[in-house]
Amino acid sequence: MAARAPAPRVLLCLGALLARGAAAGLEAVVIGEVLENVTLPCGNISATRGLVTWYRNDSEPVFLLSSNASRPPAQPRFSLVNASSLHIEALSLQDEGNYTCWEALNETRWFHVWLQVASGPDRLAVNVSSTGALPNGTRFAARGSRVDFGCASSSRPPPLVEWWFQAPGSRPEPFGSNRTASGFSLILMSPNLQGNYTCRARNPLSGRQRSSTTELLVYAPPVSDLECWAEMSPSPFLLQLTCRWDGGYPDPNFLWTEEPGGVVVGTSKLETLNRSQLSDGQKFKCVGSHIAGPEPGASCMVQIRSPSLLSEPLKTCFVGGNVTLTCLVSGAYPAAKILWLRNLTQPEVVIQPSSHYVISQKGQSSTLTVRNCSQALDEGYYVCQAENPVGVREAATWLSVKEPLNIVGIVGTIVSLLLLGLAIVSGLLLYYSPVLCWKLGSTVRGQDMGDVMVLVDEEEEAEEEENAAEEEEEEEREEEEEAANEREAFPKEIHKHGRVHRVTALVNGNLDWMANGLPPLQDESSEQQSELVREEDRPV
Repeated sequence: MAARAPAPRVLLCLGALLARGAAAGLEAVVIGEVLENVTLPCGNISATRGLVTWYRNDSEPVFLLSSNASRPPAQPRFSLVNASSLHIEALSLQDEGNYTCWEALNETRWFHVWLQVASGPDRLAVNVSSTGALPNGTRFAARGSRVDFGCASSSRPPPLVEWWFQAPGSRPEPFGSNRTASGFSLILMSPNLQGNYTCRARNPLSGRQRSSTTELLVYAPPVSDLECWAEMSPSPFLLQLTCRWDGGYPDPNFLWTEEPGGVVVGTSKLETLNRSQLSDGQKFKCVGSHIAGPEPGASCMVQIRSPSLLSEPLKTCFVGGNVTLTCLVSGAYPAAKILWLRNLTQPEVVIQPSSHYVISQKGQSSTLTVRNCSQALDEGYYVCQAENPVGVREAATWLSVKEPLNIVGIVGTIVSLLLLGLAIVSGLLLYYSPVLCWKLGSTVRGQDMGDVMVLVDEEEEAEEEENAAEEEEEEEREEEEEAANEREAFPKEIHKHGRVHRVTALVNGNLDWMANGLPPLQDESSEQQSELVREEDRPV
């Protein structure tokens, strides 16, 4: 016979009994989660059980379920487990409260259970106020900037929020000293703050937790100036364009263009071009950009040029000696490769350094030294070749090898020629300017005209004495011829006077008198002197 439900008055009495016996009954706390199933135990008795009835303690007891089959459960999601425990399916937040298990066997016992329903954490939202985000979701911030972190989640009761930080290559660690916060800020971001930031929300009842990890990169713009240059690759037919912008993270982006016109050449740090794409004076521009700025980026430009050569067209070397050929390259960009070649007929024959050929290069200047010159082996053309990816230039030098000269003979010949020239010049001076020589001689001797006249008078007195002696011996013999002797003596006097006048003319610089002999005496003093001499020379 099915048992009938107790009357309301009976329930009121039961409620009073439950309230008074709550302290005496065994209590338990059960935590369940929303939409999950939970089982509330009816004490910890494993022996035979009597009639078990479950009530919910609100303002008044509410019947839920009984082991008496004649009494159906209040809701289909309530059931008994092991004829004693209350099993609730699909928990909701409204199921939270106090539950009482009433057992009637030999005696009546009450067991109290407190059911707590936890929810979440759900919908965990993490917010990192950074500079920007990459396509894969990675966030980045500029070095020195400020970043705010926030984390929110729906949970009952409110969750505990923890932040964890894991630097690259290290283990996760709580951010700060066991920090429990939903948000914080980092000022002056630096590279050592780059890594994974994890927000972890945990329900304090259920222990259920959710986490969200955000990778944060700290970017830094380049600190150096943008540099670009051109250089020759290992192959002389290839040109390498290099753009460099150091100090930034990550690496900047580059764009090579041909100017003017802006034709794109490449988008990498290093670009290689072949000779067919190049021309003399061509310009290339490199534009660098970085994700962290600056916004306009930076740029630089290079201009390529073919080489120009300066060399010596002719060089001479003596047999057994040494000679150095010099080749100077100018205007080449990138720097040219300099080679020395032998002869014009076989320009592909490159001179290799050896004990006979010494090659040295400093910058864009190259020298070739030929040692122990040989006329048979070394005389001929030497070609200096300068080549860069823009073009090739060549310059030839003719090397003449000669026998060594007789230096002593050459010096003697030169001295002889100098002496001969000096003699010729001296002779011409003596021939065309005797007065100059006479004045020079007079200056050296320190003599004047009076000295010359005295010398002439002494010579004349000696001659007069001799003539007087001769005239005395021949006085009788020449008496008859006295008249004739007088006519003969007059020319002699003229001769004597001519000597005086020639000396006087030489002293006075009258070259015409010297050249033409004794001219007619027109000076009165000369006539008086002639008469005086004539009287002295006349025999007594």
